[in-house]
Amino acid sequence: MRIDGACHCGKIAFEAEADPGTARVCHCTDCQTMSGSLFRANIMATEGTFRLLRGTPKLYIKTADSGTLRAQAFCADCGTGLYSTQPENSTTYTLRVGTIAQRASFRAKQQIWCRSELPWTADVPGLERRDGQ
Repeated sequence: MRIDGACHCGKIAFEAEADPGTARVCHCTDCQTMSGSLFRANIMATEGTFRLLRGTPKLYIKTADSGTLRAQAFCADCGTGLYSTQPENSTTYTLRVGTIAQRASFRAKQQIWCRSELPWTADVPGLERRDGQ
């Protein structure tokens, strides 16, 4: 599916192909903190299809508990989180669903890092549950 998206202020815009079946909800503590919310909804861009249309995101390099480095891209002006990817030679992009114009077309099929979910969010009906990635 062809998608396009942008940050809140519009200074950064992108396009890509994405498989709606890759949409998922992540409850990890990094996603909670970086989104400022209970969890974050993500979808994978098909490899090699992500393209910035305007602007240059600021990158924050996060070291995961596993030691893996992930570049977290966001707008330096409005703060909108856009995607995560490898810090160098990026070929895959995990896009933030809230930034995508076609976001109503996606329905998450899975929720991950459920061991970190906040207890009062309980269960999201219809989504497979996994404690890890």
